[in-house]
Amino acid sequence: MRITLAQTAPKLNRSNLETIVEAIKAHKKESDMIVFPELSLNGYSLQDKLCEDAWDIKELDVLSKLSIDIDIVVGGAMRDSKVFRNSALYFSKGKLLSQHNKVHLPNYGMFEEARYFEAGSVFEGFETGHGKVSMLVCEDLWHAGVHHQLFEENPDYIIALVASPARGFSDEGLLIEDQWYALLKSAALHCDAKIIFVNRVGFEDGLGFWGGSCIVNNDARILHKLPHYDIIYKTFEI
Repeated sequence: MRITLAQTAPKLNRSNLETIVEAIKAHKKESDMIVFPELSLNGYSLQDKLCEDAWDIKELDVLSKLSIDIDIVVGGAMRDSKVFRNSALYFSKGKLLSQHNKVHLPNYGMFEEARYFEAGSVFEGFETGHGKVSMLVCEDLWHAGVHHQLFEENPDYIIALVASPARGFSDEGLLIEDQWYALLKSAALHCDAKIIFVNRVGFEDGLGFWGGSCIVNNDARILHKLPHYDIIYKTFEI
């Protein structure tokens, strides 16, 4: 399978959909799946803009149509009746195949997600043309019980959409990067699954995001890795 990691820098407006559509069209002939970061349709620090910028699934019909040629995984702030969800969306064969609503919403330090979003409640596996997939969003992976829930689903691939700010700088590198890669390797081993990790880059409201998107093998080896801080689209065969 050929997977395109789309390490992007979303803006705090709805123009992200146009950028995503352009990227999909540019890579659909060379790739079987393209994966974007958490909230790639919206930008991260939405706060009160959420009310006007959240998406209804019907507004994303263009992604359904494009998924006839390539599977698409994208993150967005989704309107769900009277509440909002931080969601990972998987489009394939012309339809929305699965929507994972972020279960663990951080609400400490620089994070205020629980103030604006309603939490999801389940982790599920679903069949695709490439095998069984489970999705999660950022903070979800930091909870040990989630690893067990994913193990029970027995996926071939775990797709993690992330918006992780850079922090913990030292001469040896980024502490947050070391922590993330340790989590990814642990989950890959525990679940015997390959992990597709896509983190965003760019700056928002004083937060800088570090990127470092990667693909981790089920034996915990990092097979492919993107650089820090750069917007980059790269396709790998696994």
